[in-house]
Amino acid sequence: MLASPASHDTPAAPRPAGAIHPGWLRTMHWINALAVVIMVMSGWRVYNAAPFFDFTFPNGITLGGWLGGALQWHFAGMWLLFANGLLYLALNVATGRLWRKFFPVSPRGVAADLGAALRGKLAHDDLRHYNQVQKLAYLFVMADIVMLVLSGLVLWKSVQFDGLRDLLGGYEFARRIHFFAMALLVAFVAVHLVMVALVPRSLVAMIRGK
Repeated sequence: MLASPASHDTPAAPRPAGAIHPGWLRTMHWINALAVVIMVMSGWRVYNAAPFFDFTFPNGITLGGWLGGALQWHFAGMWLLFANGLLYLALNVATGRLWRKFFPVSPRGVAADLGAALRGKLAHDDLRHYNQVQKLAYLFVMADIVMLVLSGLVLWKSVQFDGLRDLLGGYEFARRIHFFAMALLVAFVAVHLVMVALVPRSLVAMIRGK
């Protein structure tokens, strides 16, 4: 006797229950998001005071109102991002989450997952696991924020950090490094928001934890 087609069907794997993101991670994520918004908007106002390209940012999307006010906002955001980011990295290392979530990552894996994403075939069933493109993106943004902090120290205290200033090619070159690191961070945030719109469960997970 032939078995009915239904007998060969396998039930869909249930979505894993429980917390996807721990409370400390969600809290730090939103603090980082606030710090980045403050730094980017105030940084645009600081750039407008002495632009080195043939454009400025509309005042409506900047923060601070004037150079002095923008610098105060920028420093406030800088210390918030520095302290919160340092604690975030320390907890990720201490709990082993850094290695579990972001490694291993390989060029071949990134290429395969990127190809699948472009074809609309990259699964997002289990938000606990990052694909290779996500791993690379998160590792990149960590390195980018480190570069923002280092170049920002040169712009803030150029004389005191003279060794770092020389390493970054001088004050003016450090300004350009800072600007492009900021632009890359904004690009990451833009792509991140697009992915959240495509997979709205990820936003729920970052708010509720599961």
